[in-house]
Amino acid sequence: MAEEDLKKTQKAIEVTHITDLITKRCFELSDGQLQKVLIARAIAQDTPFIILDEPTTHLDIYHKAYILKLLKRLAFETKKTILFSTHEIDFAIQLCDKMIVMNPDGFEFGRPKELIQCRAFSSLFPEDLIHFDTKSGTYKVRN
Repeated sequence: MAEEDLKKTQKAIEVTHITDLITKRCFELSDGQLQKVLIARAIAQDTPFIILDEPTTHLDIYHKAYILKLLKRLAFETKKTILFSTHEIDFAIQLCDKMIVMNPDGFEFGRPKELIQCRAFSSLFPEDLIHFDTKSGTYKVRN
C-alpha cells in the first residue's frame, strides 16, 4: 500500500472514530460498527461524492441517529457530497441539508423545511393510516 493510501486510511479511521475496531474481523462487528467501517472505507477512497444505499438498515434507533449524524458531520468536515437513500424520513428531515422526495408523480427537491411547506411528504402514505404533521415535521399514526 502506498504511503498516500495509508495516510488516507488513517484519516478515515480517525474521522469515523473506529480506532478500536481496526483489529476486528467483519464477522466480529455489530451492524452499527460494520456500517461505520464501510463509511470509513468510502471516506478513504477520497472521492468528492459518496453514495450510500440505506445506510441505516438493520440498525436500532440509536445507531440510525448515530450514523446519520456521522454522515452530516463527515460531509461538513471532509467537504464531500454525501447522497443516500433512506426510509428514515423523520431522521432525514432533522439531519439532511437537502432532500429529494420521490412520489408516484415525480419528485420534489429542496431543504426539509421547504419540502414540508410545499407538502411534499403528505402524499407518501395513505391519509387514512398515516398523516404527515407539517407543524412538527413528523408522521403520526391515525387512531
